Amino acid sequence: MTRFFAAIIGCAAAAVVVASVPASAQAVRTGTGNGAVLRTLDKTSGEVIDVEMSVGQTMAYGPLQVTLIECRFPANNPTGDAFGLIQIVDAREVKELFAGWMVASSPALNALEHRRYDVWLLRCMTAGN
Repeated sequence: MTRFFAAIIGCAAAAVVVASVPASAQAVRTGTGNGAVLRTLDKTSGEVIDVEMSVGQTMAYGPLQVTLIECRFPANNPTGDAFGLIQIVDAREVKELFAGWMVASSPALNALEHRRYDVWLLRCMTAGN
């Protein structure tokens, strides 16, 4: 029971810390890109390819089907820290391997786990680039 109460106290403390962060630090104004640049790596051959994708587009990379759902960036810095909503499916097994937000500045934060292929977000594309 002691561990149980320690866990409850820990959760309550975490909630207090999160609640004490100012709202301005939690909300970031973002712009939306009309596409993104993704980098792919074949770990077996060492081949690296940069791919431009439009929002809603699906590309084949080996057996993977990579879909760009959305790309966002800080509103005051279009070339800044992009984050993209991406889905990756293995077409051979019809199995979702990844679905979530990838962050350009921290690709390992939420990454595709695959024995042969790596895919990560580099930046959003806007009408100007």
